Amino acid sequence: MMKIIFLSPRQRNSLTLTLNAWAKVALSLCVLGVPLGAGLVIGMKSDRGDASLRAALAAVQAELDLQHQELQLGVANADKKIAAYSQKLAEIQARMVRMDALGERITDIAGLDKGEFDFTQAPAVGGPAEYDDSGGEEITDADAADLSAVDQGASTIISSDLQDLFAELEARMDNREQQLDLLRVMIVDRDLRRENTISGRPVTKGWMSSRYGKRTDPFNGRKVWHLGVDFAGKEGSDVISVASGIVTRSESYKGYGELVEIDHGEGYVTRYGHNKTNLVEVGDLVKKGQVVAQMGSTGRSTGPHVHFEVYKNGRRVDPASYIRRTIR
Repeated sequence: MMKIIFLSPRQRNSLTLTLNAWAKVALSLCVLGVPLGAGLVIGMKSDRGDASLRAALAAVQAELDLQHQELQLGVANADKKIAAYSQKLAEIQARMVRMDALGERITDIAGLDKGEFDFTQAPAVGGPAEYDDSGGEEITDADAADLSAVDQGASTIISSDLQDLFAELEARMDNREQQLDLLRVMIVDRDLRRENTISGRPVTKGWMSSRYGKRTDPFNGRKVWHLGVDFAGKEGSDVISVASGIVTRSESYKGYGELVEIDHGEGYVTRYGHNKTNLVEVGDLVKKGQVVAQMGSTGRSTGPHVHFEVYKNGRRVDPASYIRRTIR
């Protein structure tokens, strides 16, 4: 049995309660159960809050991990693009260096004026400035939208700048290639004209000893017509072709002695007489300046020299104008 006594200080009375075993159990549950229950409720709520917080933190961490992966992927892609741009830029620059060197070499070989084809300088351009109707001052709504787009896409601007750079380089390369093509055409045309046009002297060494036209015959003293020009020199010196062509005669012929005849096309034929030795045969293709014979004194001759004749459409003409001709 358990007794509980309540005292009243004002009335000075007391109240006594007698509790049996079940009453004591119920009282203990009331006294101890409330704090325990409250603690249990608080604990359950705390566990639920921690779980929510952990879930939120896990979600944030997952988002950060995803952004980090995307950042790494973006950096890798950017590195690849930069490497590709760098490689393309290096290739373009290498091509330009090679073309500039080739252009300068061709210019030197061709003997052209460097002021006309200067591969070390950018081509001259110009023109009046161009303005739009607005004067270029007012910023419209479209311009503002463009500015906003610029803030949102810096990578697009960089890519556009690189594309503009490559476009400029390719334009410069096209300009170089056009100049080189023009040079090729000019050189080929000039070389063809040089090769096929009769010009210059038929000897590398010697002097003109007799001109074309009326002269005194060295054998009988009579006035006769000299059908060519004579170049005297040392026996055995070179006799050269004054233009490219085909050898149509290489033999001993009448008063010419050892004679070489070359057909240059378009009605032109040249003859080289009194040779000591002919170095070409009929049917040979010869180039301008090629040695075709050695100077001698065969045939009707008073000493080592070459008798040079020019035919145009089957008629002999004065070789002097062809000897003095300059091909540019």
